[in-house]
Amino acid sequence: MRDDARVPLDEFLPGYDVNEVHSARIAAPPEAVIAAVRALTPREVRLVGALMAVRSLPAMVRRRRLRTGHRGLDEPLLDRLPRRGFAMLADRPDELVLGAIGRFWTADGGILRVSGDEFVTFCEPGFAKAVVNFQVRESGAGTVLTTETRIRGTDEDARRRFRRYWRIVMPGSALIRRAWLRAIRKRAEANC
Repeated sequence: MRDDARVPLDEFLPGYDVNEVHSARIAAPPEAVIAAVRALTPREVRLVGALMAVRSLPAMVRRRRLRTGHRGLDEPLLDRLPRRGFAMLADRPDELVLGAIGRFWTADGGILRVSGDEFVTFCEPGFAKAVVNFQVRESGAGTVLTTETRIRGTDEDARRRFRRYWRIVMPGSALIRRAWLRAIRKRAEANC
């Protein structure tokens, strides 16, 4: 665990409009748990694929070409996220932090491709900034893995739009986070 009392996400998004936090106790050392976070694949978290397919429906209706197939099911989820517009903001032994900027309430998500430095300073109106982390903390004979998601609109209109969107997607978002944690637990405990 880090020595300072600051929440590490505060470095990237100290203020937020909405957030969700989930955690799991895992019978494995912190390094095995963070390795499991890094290696986890979509095949291990089937719910992610199903809910992302639902998210893709508007694009299908608008006849956009979608990549389909199973070749990416064995690629680690964290390796896929940068191609979807997520920037790696922190890669530490005890924590990974990713961020994205977009108009998440639109059919295609309106995600901008930005660097970590651009993420921190970005303030253009009409967007929302989102961060998600995976943090490990030694606890007794095992580890507590926590994931927090924070979102903040860059202006009042974006906040209003995102909050309406969040009321609809938050239950699915929570299901994804809990499924992700269960799959990480399974992988980490199987490898110890």
